[in-house]
Amino acid sequence: MLAKIIHMIFLPCSEASLLMEKRNEENISPKEKWKLSLHLKICKWCRAYKEKLEILDDILKRKLAQEENIKINNSEIQGFKDKVIKNLDI
Repeated sequence: MLAKIIHMIFLPCSEASLLMEKRNEENISPKEKWKLSLHLKICKWCRAYKEKLEILDDILKRKLAQEENIKINNSEIQGFKDKVIKNLDI
């Protein structure tokens, strides 16, 4: 019960996923890190999303680096993710 209250009031999944994306793009504040950490401890769905996000980031970095033989930064990967999300209309 307490986990649901914290989950819904303190930091909903929608905000947690945005913080995970933001964390990949730039630094997040200590307060945001704390909220995200707490949320990830109680939400198995967001933990799974975080793992998939890390796998996707790693695959994209390796694949793009192989094809273009250049150094890929996180902002380029985030731009690609944004385009995919926009095309999926989520």
